Amino acid sequence: MRARVLAILATVFALLSIGMPAMAQDGYSIKSGDVLEIEVLEDPSLNRQVLVLPDGSFSFPLVGTMKAGGMSVEQVRTALVNGLAGNFAAPPSVYVSVRALAQVSTTVSAEKTISVYVMGEIVSPGKKEISAGTTILQFLAQSGGLGKFAADKRIELHRTDARTGETTVYLFDYTGKSDGRIASSTTLTSGDVIIVPERGLFE
Repeated sequence: MRARVLAILATVFALLSIGMPAMAQDGYSIKSGDVLEIEVLEDPSLNRQVLVLPDGSFSFPLVGTMKAGGMSVEQVRTALVNGLAGNFAAPPSVYVSVRALAQVSTTVSAEKTISVYVMGEIVSPGKKEISAGTTILQFLAQSGGLGKFAADKRIELHRTDARTGETTVYLFDYTGKSDGRIASSTTLTSGDVIIVPERGLFE
């Protein structure tokens, strides 16, 4: 009976993960300072948020110190499954997501102001000069708040890696109710673009 319940729960989690912001996870290399959300279906007592340390590692019960810096979310998930496997009758179901992005680098933090752009269903769109260290929630407030028809659960943060030129899209839930999104405390960096889409018919 317990095995059947776990199988059903695993299916539910798999279906829910389809609706999560895969574009915010796929192709993203985890960095020091990122906060990871880890869930183990078979043992909820292991569920927790972990901080990636400056050396790119983090600690997890029953596994010890693990490497995460430079790895993808899927690689970390696989490593956790392998590390925990010896403690369960079968390989556990592990779910990993980026809960919060690392703080800005010291170079950016030293700047007095940075340029950030916002468009879509926002009261005051356009290019904004803001203080370094401003969070995404503070920035939306400084921009006058969301528009009347804003899709507040799927606000997009577009961030371009200066080294590779690649842009990654992260989703933010203004209501704070959705898992798998970046946190309201995520600090913006120069060049970030925030898009507030219009909500759909049934949102």
